[in-house]
Amino acid sequence: MTDKEKWTCPSGLAHTFSIVARDPENGRMGVAVQSHWFSVGSAVTWAEAGVGAVATQALVEVSHGPLGLDLMRGGRSATEVLRALLAADEGRAVRQVAMVDADGEVAVHTGERCIADAGHVAGEGFSVQANMMATPDVWPAMADAYRRSCGDLAERMLEALEAGQQAGGDIRGRQSAAVLIVEAESTGRPWMDTAMELRVEDHAEPIKELRRLVTLHRAYEHMNRGDELLGVERVEEALEEYRSAAQMAPEIEELPFWHAVTLADLGHVEEALPIFHEVFARNDDWATLVQRLPAAGLLRDDPEMMDQILSARSDT
Repeated sequence: MTDKEKWTCPSGLAHTFSIVARDPENGRMGVAVQSHWFSVGSAVTWAEAGVGAVATQALVEVSHGPLGLDLMRGGRSATEVLRALLAADEGRAVRQVAMVDADGEVAVHTGERCIADAGHVAGEGFSVQANMMATPDVWPAMADAYRRSCGDLAERMLEALEAGQQAGGDIRGRQSAAVLIVEAESTGRPWMDTAMELRVEDHAEPIKELRRLVTLHRAYEHMNRGDELLGVERVEEALEEYRSAAQMAPEIEELPFWHAVTLADLGHVEEALPIFHEVFARNDDWATLVQRLPAAGLLRDDPEMMDQILSARSDT
């Protein structure tokens, strides 16, 4: 296969709309994307804490993602990195690439042979880009939505995607979406440096599903924060985090279950019983599980307390 054949092969398609952005409040950086293409996040979204974020799409050269991060990690700006990548890429006419570095500098390229409608808008600390769209209104609508939006980086990028879809979106329809957000600085522990990484691989309404997953992610963040606070004996704050988690995702039985377990373990059995009652009514397997917790050291070994907890299932 010749070099030209490599970059004209349709197997690398990721015609899509996306946003790369840096949060000016906390320095987090991220990418969010939707496409009528299976598992778009696996090809388009790239980010590294303390380094930058990259979206590589249209007829994708996937290496622009990791190579772009490598070069930014080495001290080059987003503009310098994109210029270098494109200079070495014979297929730049069919590429669409955007990146933001840790200083908030943005660089973006839409090749002249990207399938219409295609284009981009770069703003302060962000860039939106799209190709093979139903209308040329998609990326301006995304930029306007991002500028007007409030909230954290995930919320603002979601609003940009929603605006792009409302303006017409991908001319082929919808299939997958993804969001990737990393911290402003690296700890040297990648598993700690990724603030959010969610993918919708195949769905009739991928942005709607992505928003649902973001809400779940936030609920579990409250749960994890509660565990941290409990570990340093900040009990009331921990319990408030558990309550917030359960309120954000009432459909998830496990969140109120562990809230109730924590209450019981702290001696607040009466407060825990209504929560156990509701959870057991939805799925009695939680009543079986709670009996296994004392042996694992996750609940006080108190037979009288256990009888009280299990009494919550008798009225179901």
